[in-house]
Amino acid sequence: MPTITFDTHEFIKRLKSVGFSEEQAEVFAAEHRRIIEDTLVTKEHLDMRLREMEYRLIIKLGGMMMAAVAVVATLVKIL
Repeated sequence: MPTITFDTHEFIKRLKSVGFSEEQAEVFAAEHRRIIEDTLVTKEHLDMRLREMEYRLIIKLGGMMMAAVAVVATLVKIL
């Protein structure tokens, strides 16, 4: 899991300064950290998804090229 800098102590202090109780601030900070970690996308994950898209694109382009060659070959035979 990637490491993210999130100062929970400072976050809790700020929440308490605007009226949150200690318990509310701690729960809110814990949930905030969990949400950040759950939705964080790493560079490795992005690279993997990019490779997958490149492979799909190569396969689709190859299929279109084969279809074009088949159409041209058929037209050459007919004409």
